[in-house]
Amino acid sequence: MKLILRWVINAVALYVAVILLPNYITLQGSWVNIIWLALIFGLVNSILRPPAKAISCLLILLTLGLFTLVINALLFALTGWLGSQFGVGFTLADPWFWSAFLGSLVTSVVSVLLSFFLRDELRGRKRK
Repeated sequence: MKLILRWVINAVALYVAVILLPNYITLQGSWVNIIWLALIFGLVNSILRPPAKAISCLLILLTLGLFTLVINALLFALTGWLGSQFGVGFTLADPWFWSAFLGSLVTSVVSVLLSFFLRDELRGRKRK
């Protein structure tokens, strides 16, 4: 259940990023593309984020955590590239880094907010 809920949170966060940043991020197709993109996004983040943070640990410490935003932007750009390779139709406008940076920022904020409101469900507790 947690996996599906996390997948839905990623899908909503990516949809909000596409809606709020139409000049930077475009997604051709229907809501099915958002669901596939959320799956790609979740896989990229779960597989590549830990080694990326471990490799860049010194940079993260030197910048007081701000380099994490760069890692998020690069993973977001990789998600866009992989999505386009699988036919999802996800594209970033030029300059791609700033589009990915803004998209990852919006996606992170929405994901944190949704995770905060759904924290009991994510932990497996029932609300009273």
